[in-house]
Amino acid sequence: MSKPLQAIRGMNDILPEQTPLWRYFEKTVAELLDGYGYRQIRMPVVEFTELFRRSIGEVTDIVEKEMYTFADRNGDSLTLRPEGTASCVRAVLEHGLAGSGQVQKLWYQGPMFRHERPQKGRYRQFHQIGVEAFNLAGPDVDAELIVLTWRLWKKIGISEHVTLELNSLGTSASRVVYREALVEYLQARHDQLDEDSQRRVLTNPLRVLDSKSAQTQALLADAPQLADYLDEASRAHFAGLRARLDAAGVPYVINPRLVRGLDYYSETVFEWVTDQLGAQGTVCAGGRYDGLVEQMGGRATPGVGFAMGIERLILMLETLQQIPSELSRQVDVYFCAFGEASELAALSLAEQLRDAIPGVRLQVNAGAGSFKSQFKKADKSGALYALILGEDELQSKTVAIKPLRTDAEQQSVAWDALSEHIQSSLQHDASLTK
Repeated sequence: MSKPLQAIRGMNDILPEQTPLWRYFEKTVAELLDGYGYRQIRMPVVEFTELFRRSIGEVTDIVEKEMYTFADRNGDSLTLRPEGTASCVRAVLEHGLAGSGQVQKLWYQGPMFRHERPQKGRYRQFHQIGVEAFNLAGPDVDAELIVLTWRLWKKIGISEHVTLELNSLGTSASRVVYREALVEYLQARHDQLDEDSQRRVLTNPLRVLDSKSAQTQALLADAPQLADYLDEASRAHFAGLRARLDAAGVPYVINPRLVRGLDYYSETVFEWVTDQLGAQGTVCAGGRYDGLVEQMGGRATPGVGFAMGIERLILMLETLQQIPSELSRQVDVYFCAFGEASELAALSLAEQLRDAIPGVRLQVNAGAGSFKSQFKKADKSGALYALILGEDELQSKTVAIKPLRTDAEQQSVAWDALSEHIQSSLQHDASLTK
């Protein structure tokens, strides 16, 4: 007997019951970003592998362990994108979007792929919304990105359950000096480090600061602090960011061990974390990457951005019961018709209603059926009203309107007054639920 077909582990279907919440979240974010002047860009999900090796870094977990990489028919090494920033920078370079110092404020959304252990809210195919800004070097745009996420958390009702963590990684020059001091400290305690940290001491020592090992974290208590090695420009940039967040009323904590898992970050790094999702508490993270465009073959171009995981934020909305009540109902009006002639008339009337009432969610019964069966489907749909068109109504050119969620009386309405009546009723119901 053949094995039943099923999705690949860590790659999940998003079912019809779940998609209204996804659409609500995506629409909310899109409208917010529109309001801040960010424009959407769409990139391929497959890129040349070299793009991620050059951008993310050869010795990162993502490149070493997690990428879905394969050879195509031409022998080229291709990779399903594990994150969006590198693809966005590639697109900006390829199309000259940031040439001559022009400012670009972009956002994107879509699936990313990492072969890691599936966890609560963290999957091998996951969805991100990313935001990037180019040719803006000051702390004002860093602050803007954080402020707009803070506005989003308030808008969707989770602001009390997230914490902003901030750090500055300084410039590459200041990190070289710090790296030497950190390596010296860690090598003196090499045997006490966890296995991953031992490997990273010489390849990517800053990632040791982010170790999940309690023993390693305890050893780091007396380690050199990056903040002590920052140059004056980095200190001023970070102070400017903090001043703007204070002015905007955005609460935050300084986390000196926050380094992020990608090599291209410099200056500002930040994470929004929560205790509502278990061990994997990061819901949004990003920072500044002023050297990345040049690293990928372009001119020196300041850049800063972030990405948020949609699955985790959806899970958070469900956990905190912050799902808008209107999402539980996907149909406003259900049209029941009995007999061939009535079905034809119902189809015509339904299209007239859609013309007259933009955005109305109207479902016409399909598959015929008895009064009882159609009415049952109308009730199950969650609709506020059932429209009934039988032989009597057809003769009198009326439609019976039956409220399904209240005890109000059924009414008979003429065809030419139907759209006005339905629109008025829906507006009344909407005002009651506000």
